[in-house]
Amino acid sequence: MPSQGFSFSRDQLTGIAGRILDHARTLGASACETDVSEGFGQSVTVRKGETDTIEYNRDKGVGVTVYLGQKRGHASTSDFSDEALRAAVEAAVQIARFTADDPCAGLADPELLATEIPDLDLFHPWAPAVEEALELARRCEQAAFDTSSKISNSEGASVSSQQSHFISANSLGFCAGYATTRHSVSCSVIAGHGDGMQRDDWYDSRRDARDLQAAEEIGATAARRAEARLGAQRIATCEVPVLFEAPLAVSLLGNFVHAASGGALYRRASFLVDGLGKPLFAPHVSIDERPHLPKASGSAPFDSDGVATRDRRVVAGGVLEGYFLSCYSARKLGMQTTGNAGGSHNLTISHGERDFDQMLALMDRGLLVTELLGQGVNYVTGDYSRGAAGFWVENGRISHPVEEITIAGDLAAMFRDIVEIGADVWDRGAKHTGSILIERMKIAGS
Repeated sequence: MPSQGFSFSRDQLTGIAGRILDHARTLGASACETDVSEGFGQSVTVRKGETDTIEYNRDKGVGVTVYLGQKRGHASTSDFSDEALRAAVEAAVQIARFTADDPCAGLADPELLATEIPDLDLFHPWAPAVEEALELARRCEQAAFDTSSKISNSEGASVSSQQSHFISANSLGFCAGYATTRHSVSCSVIAGHGDGMQRDDWYDSRRDARDLQAAEEIGATAARRAEARLGAQRIATCEVPVLFEAPLAVSLLGNFVHAASGGALYRRASFLVDGLGKPLFAPHVSIDERPHLPKASGSAPFDSDGVATRDRRVVAGGVLEGYFLSCYSARKLGMQTTGNAGGSHNLTISHGERDFDQMLALMDRGLLVTELLGQGVNYVTGDYSRGAAGFWVENGRISHPVEEITIAGDLAAMFRDIVEIGADVWDRGAKHTGSILIERMKIAGS
């Protein structure tokens, strides 16, 4: 177990988990599970060449869940002393005593728990000195100012480095954990003057700092994006093809995951209730979950229930093949867990061979969306309505920037009407997709 900067070793975290399980057993708990974690990091921000913020964080915590038959109680603490750990277990037991029976409560089935924990290459510690991090942020921001004379102000450039490790254990004998890192560089700038100002940003986030995009490139990209938005105007209300830029197309995958997740399904708060085995996306679309990709943001050998994760095809030829279920939600639905307690793991959507410019050419005339505003998604009905900004496209080329519009549609229809997915894949997070072209959506403008 790496020890770089951690206050507790992996063996110490394991020992804490063991003491929690032992105390729960002595108090009469029929089952118990616990997570013990520790993390720390540093973030710096520079604005207009001057140091704006320097932040350090160091956290630790224990969460314990006990079961008295099918009664469940949960408690947590950030104190690792034996007295505090015992108090947390006792609090969880006391809560369980006053909780109603829940026939779906309980640990994962033993045969589903992870027994082999592959090394997914998720831990790459990077601890730059404060001055080194500040200099990196300055270079990032300065690159933005150097890229265009129209960059008039800055909201700052930031550099962040975070690392953590944890142990998850339960009374069925499961005990495993691992360390992770996440590092990022970002920049947000403003172009123009007076009433004609526009802002935009760019960032990169990776497990390994050596894989980060160059700071100067991040700053320059932020500047070009802000400058391109100058002169934005409203357009007339219309119904046209819409191309979601890859970083925003990720949100459409997020909408899909939410609607296909167990919590929404068993509450019948999703338009995908009873959707398994039915066409949902266009026939050329497939979506895979790949939880074991090395260094990827969404990789995990097991989920929050301790269930082993595995590669699977969620959408095949447009047909919905699987949901995203934890042990609890699966029992509520009369199904089996899919290893998704805590969320999805590296969703990758099939894509074509067209790059971004070729996707614009394919659309020919319509709206390129580069910013979404608000949370206007009704998962019960699938209705989709969000504020947006971007660019009007004519003859396959960007014509002018657009702002103060609303795009509207229906998620089921949007998924079904995907014309193509670009090869410009965005992979900064746990969902990977290229730009997504929707055949037609309603645009509310002037």
